[in-house]
Amino acid sequence: MDLTGKIIAVLPANSGVSSRTGNPWMSQEYVIEVPGQYPRKCVFRIFGEDRIKQFNIQNGEDVTVSFDIDAHEYNGRWFNEIRAYNVTRGVAPVAAAPQAAPFPPQQEAASQAAAPFPPAQEPAGEGSADDLPF
Repeated sequence: MDLTGKIIAVLPANSGVSSRTGNPWMSQEYVIEVPGQYPRKCVFRIFGEDRIKQFNIQNGEDVTVSFDIDAHEYNGRWFNEIRAYNVTRGVAPVAAAPQAAPFPPQQEAASQAAAPFPPAQEPAGEGSADDLPF
């Protein structure tokens, strides 16, 4: 998945040594705000000192973040993890939403033919064979 927006927070880096392998590790979290009528915010994590330095994300930058979402269980509770694997500088151009225009006459007829219910018909004269009230 991808999100495009502005970095609004760079959280402190976390580091330690793996108890299983004995290797050092480092991760850092960032908050991205996705613009819109109701702006959304998302926290994502970059794992690995080399990637943190490679992406060099700064507060206020416009970026596109590619990430994976995964969940894990701890003490009977589930937690989501959003881990970024690629960060691109700059905002990708967003295509403007086309304005809703009325259907041309040919498309209007086709859309009426594809409608789930046929249009209401005028009642027939008194002498017709169809005497149903509807």
